[in-house]
This record gives sequence, C-alpha cells and structure tokens, in this order.
Amino acid sequence: MAKYLIGVDFQPGDDPAPMSEWTPEEVQAHLDYYGVLIGELEASGELVSSTILTGPDLAKIVRSDGTAPVVTDGPFQEFKEWLAGFQVVEVDSEERALEIASRMSAVPGRGGRPTRQPIHVRQVMEDAPSDPDEMDAFLRTAEGAR
Repeated sequence: MAKYLIGVDFQPGDDPAPMSEWTPEEVQAHLDYYGVLIGELEASGELVSSTILTGPDLAKIVRSDGTAPVVTDGPFQEFKEWLAGFQVVEVDSEERALEIASRMSAVPGRGGRPTRQPIHVRQVMEDAPSDPDEMDAFLRTAEGAR
C-alpha cells in the first residue's frame, strides 16, 4: 500500500466563473459531492487525512538563520495557485489514487456540470533522503530525470 497526497487548488477547470458567481444550490451540490466522496473513502479505510486550509491572506512566511525568525505575511501568488486543501489516501496502486483524483475533478460546478478541475496527485515518500546520494537521487527525480 502506498500513500498519495491529492491536492485541490482554485484552478477553475472548464468554467472560469468564480464560485462567488454560483447559486447557493450549486455551491451546496459541490460541497455535498465532496462530502459523499470523503465519506466513501473513510468507509473504505483509504482516507488517511483530509484537510481544508484557510486562505493565503492568513498565511505567514517564516525565515530564520537560527536566531530570531523574521515573520511576514504571504504568500501572495495568484488566486488559482492557492492550495485549498488536500487529502492523503492509502491505496493499493497509483491507478486507484488517480481514480480518486478523477472523481474529485468531476465535482459539480455551475449548472451541475463536472468542473474538470485539475487535481494534483503525488506519492508520499516512505523515507526522506538521509545522505548525499539519496538526496541526489531525489533531486534528479524532482527535476524530471527518471
């Protein structure tokens, strides 16, 4: 079994209209869909955790050289890049993680149409790199050299 992070941000998918332009019924259908999906993942034992994040207007950036930290507001990237939340699932295969992400991408939007929102899927590493060779291998993978 492997763990995967399934990340949801604010990229709009096929319909660029912001949720603030949706009807209350459309927003409720969107939330209900997620509620059913999360409930199914809980019932199957595949959901490890599910987290919704506050907006980046409440985020802080911390930098330190080992002494007093410097704390600033931010980040201030584009709205579509804000991480809205994520789920960690533990599943038998990458294909199952992609199936779950596909269902998240099909969450209804305006008019009940699937949003086709891009969903981010990444496998959780079992062990962090612990020496220079392992870090080098990780960085080569992160850079796309596979």
